[in-house]
Amino acid sequence: MSSVSTASNAVSGSYTLHHGNARQLLQQYPDSHFDSLVADGPYELGFMGRAWDRSGIVNDPAFWAECLRVLKPGAHLVNFSHARTYHRMACAVEDAGFELRDQLMWLYGSGFPKSKNLAGDWDGWGTALKPAHEPIVLARKPLEKGLTVADNVAKWGTGALHIDACRVNPGEFTKTGGRSSRGHGGVYGDGMAPSGFEAHDNGRWPANLLHDGSAAVLAGFPDEAGARAAVLGTEPSSSSKMGPHVYDGGQMRNQARERRDDLGSAARFFYCAKASRADRNEGLPSYDAPAVGSNATMGQRERADWPARNGNHHPTVKPTRLMRWLCRLITPPSGRIVDPFAGSGSTGKAGLLEGFDVVLMELQAEHLPLITGRCDHALDVRRRYLAQLARQARIGTQTTLFSLAS
Repeated sequence: MSSVSTASNAVSGSYTLHHGNARQLLQQYPDSHFDSLVADGPYELGFMGRAWDRSGIVNDPAFWAECLRVLKPGAHLVNFSHARTYHRMACAVEDAGFELRDQLMWLYGSGFPKSKNLAGDWDGWGTALKPAHEPIVLARKPLEKGLTVADNVAKWGTGALHIDACRVNPGEFTKTGGRSSRGHGGVYGDGMAPSGFEAHDNGRWPANLLHDGSAAVLAGFPDEAGARAAVLGTEPSSSSKMGPHVYDGGQMRNQARERRDDLGSAARFFYCAKASRADRNEGLPSYDAPAVGSNATMGQRERADWPARNGNHHPTVKPTRLMRWLCRLITPPSGRIVDPFAGSGSTGKAGLLEGFDVVLMELQAEHLPLITGRCDHALDVRRRYLAQLARQARIGTQTTLFSLAS
């Protein structure tokens, strides 16, 4: 086993990379050490013939019990999985002592169906659907015994979700009538305030559904009455007591009115496309030679020499923007994240860009250069961003970290 560390400060964050088995590496850390766990663990499918994707580790309650030990009371974890194997992973997490708080769903339109298509009399039949989502478990270590959530957060900094840091479409709303997500009888996540109230300037309440913004996904979310479609007054919810009303035949109905140009679709959730080539390869050498043709089969994709095109040859890279959102959601400011399955360093890159300290563990030696390259690049971006902020503070201008990183 080996490790690589970087210097830490309270602003720019740091990372420590361990090479070895997470089961043993976690034992090196004391109880209640980490503020959160953010991971994209094995899906236990043997994906593309990879041995590390069929070890059974994420289905083992003993592994998650070790994760529970090193997390602070009230600390959250998020871990990606697959539709076919999520249940086993989630049960193992719960059996280890975590509370299952939610299941997040990341929808995307670029999945490739791995189906055996039949011929002859059974032409048109196959064995699989096109994958279009990945489930993410959201779990929490129990609060310290006898403490409320507020008390636990005050003592440990953990136990709650950072809602305002993860709101969707910040700055979208103005004073308006309508529904509320803040205790005024409205729909969870709607983000509209009732008459006389001002909507939250920071955007919509984050939901447990995330998507990639692709046309295939957005097509499943039609324009919603009151958003881009007009309110006709005959909708199924038109007898609601919310919003302007008229009396029709002795019944109170929603008053027909023009669209409110809210956002345009029911898909008003956090969106993030799958990792782009630029996102995958930042900090790594990459080349222009295509690994497969545009109409390649799944078998050809599995046998392709991906390193010939991509500096980042890991097969399951998650987008940085999505990982940053998850890191912000469950990690307190200046917190310490652990990722037992570092892969190509997506959690590390995301956590560093957010200013967190990150401890990464990776079993496969061939992935270590990917992690260090991407994390070193993220540290450089973060430091340049902070230096630019300092310069702009002196001259009165402003920038964002998103202008310097994925």
